[in-house]
Amino acid sequence: MKTTLDIDDELLALTKTLAARERKTLSRLVEEGLRLRLSEHAQRSALPLWLAIHRGKGGLVEGVDPRSNRAMLDAEHKGA
Repeated sequence: MKTTLDIDDELLALTKTLAARERKTLSRLVEEGLRLRLSEHAQRSALPLWLAIHRGKGGLVEGVDPRSNRAMLDAEHKGA
């Protein structure tokens, strides 16, 4: 698919130089960069969510129902 992008002149020049050095097309190099960025995002999104439901002195924060995901998520947002 063809598209038009506005890219900073200096960034474009550096990208063209790298593409030539690696004997790749500019399109190929841009695709690789986008794939890397999307892969990093997917990895960060797949990390487990850490919930702060313990304040360091023996148990759950008062009022947090450990059987309720919503209660634990709400407690996390209040503690942030």
